[in-house]
Amino acid sequence: MNRFSLNQATIKKADLATALRVTAEAGIPAIGLWREPVQEVGLARAADLVRGSGLRVSSLCRGGFFTTPERPERRAALDDNRRALDEAEALGAPTLVLVVGGLPAGSTDLVGARSRVADALAELAPDATARGVQLSIEPLHPMYAADRAVVSTLGQALDLAAPFEPAAVGVVVDTFHVWWDPELAAQVARAGREGRIASYQVCDWVTPIAPDALLSRGIPGDGHIDFTAVTALLRDAGYTGDVECEVFRQEVWDADPAEVARRCAAAYREFVEPVL
Repeated sequence: MNRFSLNQATIKKADLATALRVTAEAGIPAIGLWREPVQEVGLARAADLVRGSGLRVSSLCRGGFFTTPERPERRAALDDNRRALDEAEALGAPTLVLVVGGLPAGSTDLVGARSRVADALAELAPDATARGVQLSIEPLHPMYAADRAVVSTLGQALDLAAPFEPAAVGVVVDTFHVWWDPELAAQVARAGREGRIASYQVCDWVTPIAPDALLSRGIPGDGHIDFTAVTALLRDAGYTGDVECEVFRQEVWDADPAEVARRCAAAYREFVEPVL
């Protein structure tokens, strides 16, 4: 269990103090934090709570959403990402997860949106380096390209990261988003060679897809993903960091957070840990 982390989104209804407590009580040594619960209590208080919990922070979610053309909204988004980097530094999070954003309202210019992601990384990479926090691009499944992330594959994420030092810009490998990709083995190996794997997130692909497609994730073992195969790719690529369980699913959110934490820990022990 020494490499397991519970992403806070999995127990979304728990406030920060409760999330830290149930994670620690489940024997989980790390937690992936989200900005909104941190901001609810204030950054200084959140940092105190984290230190008191004895947990390490594996990541902070999320930055990104910077595909808007140059206008005040884009400047505001980039400034918000700088604040997110400040928060990650204060919380001891080694990486800020980026969900880069979808198509701007009324736009069908996918190529232009992706180019603006590259421009945003160029602006933010020096800020990340100064704070000692890695920006980590999370490719999302193509069904989210219009509204959440115009970066859909690990290969695309690595191409965007390539101009920057690995310590400044890395990538997230999230099983829900990449398990289908026929290029996954080659791109995970490439990410390992380049030293860019910032985070490995595990959750399952459960069908039928929920009416809100965002809520179609499951706890490992509940769906269709071969965690042995994907985890072996990460292991063979040399990844030695934390493994976060991040689940967006209404029935998981509605359950007792302590029970969810125990279920996630059991799933990690069964499906992931033996392969590491």
